[in-house]
Amino acid sequence: MRETSTYRDLHFPAFLVGGSFAAVAICLSLFLILQHLRFYTNPSEQKWIVPVLFMVPVYATESIISLSNAKFSLPCDILRNCYEAFALYSFGSYLVACLGGERRVVEFLEDESRKPLLERGEEDESNQKKKQRNSFWEFLCEPYVLGRELFVIEKFGLVQYMILKTFCALLAFLLELLGVYGDGEFKWYYGYPYIEVVLNFSQMWALFCLVQFYNVTHERLKEIKPLAKFISFKAIVFATWWQGFGIALLCYYRVLPKEGRFQNALQDFLICIEMAIAAVAHLFVFPAEPYYYIPVSEYGKITAETSKKEVKLDDGGVVETKETTQVEASGTSIKESVQDIVIDGGQHVVKDVVLTINQAMGPVEKGVTKIQDTIHQTLLDSDGKEESEVTVETLVAEKK
Repeated sequence: MRETSTYRDLHFPAFLVGGSFAAVAICLSLFLILQHLRFYTNPSEQKWIVPVLFMVPVYATESIISLSNAKFSLPCDILRNCYEAFALYSFGSYLVACLGGERRVVEFLEDESRKPLLERGEEDESNQKKKQRNSFWEFLCEPYVLGRELFVIEKFGLVQYMILKTFCALLAFLLELLGVYGDGEFKWYYGYPYIEVVLNFSQMWALFCLVQFYNVTHERLKEIKPLAKFISFKAIVFATWWQGFGIALLCYYRVLPKEGRFQNALQDFLICIEMAIAAVAHLFVFPAEPYYYIPVSEYGKITAETSKKEVKLDDGGVVETKETTQVEASGTSIKESVQDIVIDGGQHVVKDVVLTINQAMGPVEKGVTKIQDTIHQTLLDSDGKEESEVTVETLVAEKK
């Protein structure tokens, strides 16, 4: 009863304060997004910046809706989780675009992987085999020696989190309908603790892959000030997840009121405040000013127009020639920008998801094939043994 009274007394003031912060966050983020769409001069980078910036209005909107009515808490949380996974993928794609695309990234990583060999000299065959066996430890300690494999691992790490986060969000919704999800309950017969553990490891692996990729490429990315972008993005993804997990633990051990509505409302209220802070930070971390000027060599077309004007004088005529240069830029309208983000970006996501699923299914298919071959070989050996026994028995019978 006391917990219900606490929620009722704090709900309306929290809704007003949280709504004010959410409104500020949404307005600032939409302003920055429209600036990027207005000056859409570098599509390869900006089509991934915009989804990252959309994290703030998505988080703020869903949090204030959930805070206004506790019935929408779980659906809003599911949508927020799904978009978070896509935003993490978009951030990784943005770094790749800043490096010049996937082909240049692979070439750069291959060059980086050859540097240690040149410094140490040629290795003997045994050391080379040992190096191949310890590729996992090299990813943890010396990612730059992996070359192309590092890019594959980084992409796989991001896409697996996107797939797993979406799957777990839908699974949580299904378990909630069946009454066995138990949001915030750390009990073995509820699905909440198991899903949280799986998502924790998946998220940490995805972020660690991103960090290792950054460790190798940070010198090439220094023009975009990647550290500030990493901190601002990871603060949203990582801190909000651990914040919700920490609130659930405090409520479970009765440090905070254990009522489910209070737990969800507190998380939504804090997110509204944090999104306002993140929106202000994005104005400095992902500014649109670098894209105000059109890179003509890549995205524009130069045309020259020559005009002639004849001036008649008493002693003759003089022809004045004037040449003007015009720059035609394409892809700078908001309509074309949105189409590029939705269509082109969506195709890129689908392609990476299919590639990742195929890479994940490869070892499984090999394992199944190996099991089938083993069973088949066992049956062949068994049939051969039976035939030999029958042959021996037949020969013995004939001799008698």
